[in-house]
Amino acid sequence: MGVEGSPIRVPGGRRPLRDLRYALGDVRRKVFGLVTTLLAVSLLTFLLTSLLPGDPAVAILGANGVTQESIAAVRKQLDLGHPLPARYLSWLGHAVHGDLGRSYVLNRSVGSQIHARLPITLEIIVLSLVLALVVAIPLGVVTAYKSSSLGDKVASIGTFVGLAVPNFVVGVFLILIFAVHWRLLPPSGWVALSKDPIANLKTAALPAVTLALPQIAVFSRLLRGDMRATLDEDFVSFADAKGLSTRRILLGHALRPSSFSLVTVAGLQVGFLIGGTVVIETLFNVPGIGQLLVNGIYQRDLVTVQGVTLFVATAFVIVNFVVDILYTVLDPRIRRGHVAARA
Repeated sequence: MGVEGSPIRVPGGRRPLRDLRYALGDVRRKVFGLVTTLLAVSLLTFLLTSLLPGDPAVAILGANGVTQESIAAVRKQLDLGHPLPARYLSWLGHAVHGDLGRSYVLNRSVGSQIHARLPITLEIIVLSLVLALVVAIPLGVVTAYKSSSLGDKVASIGTFVGLAVPNFVVGVFLILIFAVHWRLLPPSGWVALSKDPIANLKTAALPAVTLALPQIAVFSRLLRGDMRATLDEDFVSFADAKGLSTRRILLGHALRPSSFSLVTVAGLQVGFLIGGTVVIETLFNVPGIGQLLVNGIYQRDLVTVQGVTLFVATAFVIVNFVVDILYTVLDPRIRRGHVAARA
């Protein structure tokens, strides 16, 4: 009991303020890393066209039908007569304001093409990620609870196969079964969601499943390993001793502390899914960003390739940054570890 008139000191009363200060400092460091990484990504992307062998203007326009006037126009638009650092700063300034250049093949701005195709790619990514989580979470929980059982062994074999087989092989296999043999789904093409939602889901089904299958393997194996470690913890044994049902123990007590790694990996996989759509959209003839990139490569549309590459790389870096921040917020052990390391 404190002396009358003197304040009562609460042990650790300043700890929340110290935790907040360290958390803000950690966010500042992550933001600095984000900006540095984005600058490095932009520089590498800019060098795609600036370090090409020969004349970049001729490489952009192609070898056929090139005139002195068209070469002069490209040189003027891309500031090819200026030194490389000045051209990079000018290009970066336009990119920051959303100007990624103009395609000489399609005669359209790269930003407008990305804006038109982005919803299609995002729909496939979201559908595949939701499908992967819906299947992987129950599968990981059940196989962790019944480890070494026949079902666990079968699931392990299935996940290894899912990780080993490339996406395009899985896509061809699904086309043969569901489109050619059973004729349940269209083999290729795309119908907009606003035009016909049912037809849209049919055209999105095979690309989404093709992208989701490897993610199911990754997520289920990761969750199974974390769940096995959590089920050996004392608090789980205590919950079992209290007579709680198996379902409540698994879903109410063991799943949440086992899902931090899953949340992190699921967020990181968004970036990889963006890259995976390059192959999948080409295979299924889906007019998304991936197909735009592949068409730009085939048509030697280097301005489009440069703009799409910058957009995809930037999205990947930002997603990783957001996931890193969320992981720190969701898992209090990370915050305590940072505080303890600096105490």
